[in-house]
Formats: sequence, structure tokens, C-alpha cells
Amino acid sequence: MSAFTRHRRSGRVIATFTGFEADLLRSLTGQLVELLRNEAATVDDRDPFEALMDFSGPTAAPEDPVLARLFPTAYPDDEEAAAEFRRFTEGSLRDGKARAASTVIDTLEDAGLPPLLEEEGLMIDVELEEPEALTWLRSFADVRLALASRLGVEEGDEDYWYALPDDDPRAQAHDIYEWVAYLQETLVHALST
Repeated sequence: MSAFTRHRRSGRVIATFTGFEADLLRSLTGQLVELLRNEAATVDDRDPFEALMDFSGPTAAPEDPVLARLFPTAYPDDEEAAAEFRRFTEGSLRDGKARAASTVIDTLEDAGLPPLLEEEGLMIDVELEEPEALTWLRSFADVRLALASRLGVEEGDEDYWYALPDDDPRAQAHDIYEWVAYLQETLVHALST
């Protein structure tokens, strides 16, 4: 299992992933990008400045539970304020989350992950400068929230997950959730040393 560490001389944050692990990360972040962009996709052939100044974003909370978790209501007791806040912020927040997830994908591919993983024993070495490592950290948080939402993970329900048989697909998906949590934890530790 991979872990992030800080290289003593260069100060970069490093990790080595098996080809399977790197491909799994690419898949998870790719699915996140797809969800974020498909929900927000619109045809925009306006002037770039006009598009930048357009605050006609969504005003209602997303129906998808993952998106609702990623973009919670800012003012649960004030519908009007919540709608205005969402209208002015959700578009740029979506773009930022999609860019962060895309950075993970681009970094893995730049490190040698092929478009189709066919080679057994492939190892992918990732070296991140601190700003890029922080981007990965944000993306890990988003992936974990997405997985937790899809699985129905709740605080204090560990016994339920550990009681599932190993061959249960939910147990396997929860293992992935825990693996991403482990990566996130080791990345936080590497950044703090």
C-alpha cells in the first residue's frame, strides 16, 4: 500500500503507486470530474468577460446526494440567502473541484500511467511540489465525500462495514474509501513534516 512521504533533500512530497492503484485513483478522480462537469454543462458562446461576470448559477441544492454533500446549503434556515450564495459561488467551486481532480489525473499520466493499464508490475512514482500536493489533498477530500455519500457511510458505523463479508461489493468499495482516507492522512503528515 502506498504512502506519501517528504523527500529530505528536494522537499517534494513523493509516493509510489502500483499500476492498479494509480489506475484506480485516475478512475475515481475521473468519475468525480465527469459528475461535476456533466451537471454543470452548458453551451457558452458568450464573450469571455461576460461569462466571467455572469452569476446566473444554480439556486437550488443539487438533487444528486454526492453533489449535495460537496456543495451543502450555506444557510439552511434562510432559503433566499442560500439560493443567492449558491448562485454566486457554486459554479466556481465546481470548476475548482474539477480542476483539482484533473490535476491528479494529469500528474499520474505525466508520471507514466498509460491510457490503458495492461502491464503487470508497473510502478508509478509521483513527486509533488507543495502547491500540487495541496491540490491532491483537496481532491482526496472530495473523492472521500463522494464515496461516503454513495456508500452511506456515517460516523460510528465502522462495525457494520467490518462485519460485511470480504466478497461483498459494499465491503470492497468501503476498502477503497478507507484507502483514499489513508492516502489523505499520509499526505497531510508528509506536508506537515
